[in-house]
Parts: sequence; structure tokens; C-alpha cells
Amino acid sequence: MWWISFECGSAGSLNHEAREAFLSAIVLDGRAEWMDKSHRQCLILWHRIKDWADLIIRFVKENGLEDSVMTIEEIRSGIESRGTDIHGMDRTVLVRALKLLENKGKLAIFKGTSTDDEGVKFSV
Repeated sequence: MWWISFECGSAGSLNHEAREAFLSAIVLDGRAEWMDKSHRQCLILWHRIKDWADLIIRFVKENGLEDSVMTIEEIRSGIESRGTDIHGMDRTVLVRALKLLENKGKLAIFKGTSTDDEGVKFSV
């Protein structure tokens, strides 16, 4: 995951309008997301959020976790995810992919007492 901020620049850099036009194009393609309303920070994605969601579903099915409960930390850094694309995944991107899957009825996200306790109940 990369963050781009428009705070700095140099003599040879693109002006703000050109940077925003370029980043808006990749946002429309699903390869980035604006992190603020003023379009001054952008999150560049390795995979689209929907592609991360597909990887998560594949991980769940391949590991027989269809009706399991896991914490978000277990998904991104647990034994089950070792050797997969989701191991070590950025938490912000993971949560966005999980919310997409929750909206599709594939899982339920529930809050814990801390961010380490946030959980997911799969229903794939």
C-alpha cells in the first residue's frame, strides 16, 4: 500500500490539477482511494478492494473456514494465512475488503473491546 500526499513538490513535479486528474483516473479504475474529501491524500492499492475480497473468500474456502470466527489480526497474521497473499495485509485495506464482503452477506464483522479483538464470522 502506498500513500500519496500533495503537500510536497519540486520544480519538475506535476501541478496539483495534473496530479489530481491522474489519481482520479486510477481511483475510477479501483486502483486507489481518496483518503480525504479535499483529494490531497490518496491510497494506492496493490489489488482492487474487490480483488482482495475475492482472495479472502478463496482463503476461507481453501482452509475450510466457511462457518468460522476469526479476529481481524488472525486473518492478516495468523498461522492459517501464512504463505497466502493476505498474510501481512495492511489492516486498512483488509477492513475495507471485509466490509465489502459484509455488504454482500458473506460475513459479519463484530466489534471487540479493542481493535485486536475485532472479529469476523464467515458465512460463505
